[in-house]
Amino acid sequence: MSFHFQQAYPSDVEVHMRHCFQSLSEKDRRRYAAVEAVKLGHGGITYLSKLFGCSAELMTHGLQDLEQLPQDPAGDRIRRPGGGRKK
Repeated sequence: MSFHFQQAYPSDVEVHMRHCFQSLSEKDRRRYAAVEAVKLGHGGITYLSKLFGCSAELMTHGLQDLEQLPQDPAGDRIRRPGGGRKK
């Protein structure tokens, strides 16, 4: 079954989701986006990449993170502010 999301969540919820997403570390952003994509099912990655302004690849990595979550050691390195690829 195929779904196309024009707006899966009400506007006020989307605002809260964006604020929450922006407040998270890079790893937590991936995981949060991945969990939301799983909840929405088919089309969720496209919808959320537009909502959060991130790449679909970020959520793909997040889905991989979720699969490894029980084995993921606590205290992994989190990139310093300003680190990583520049826009």
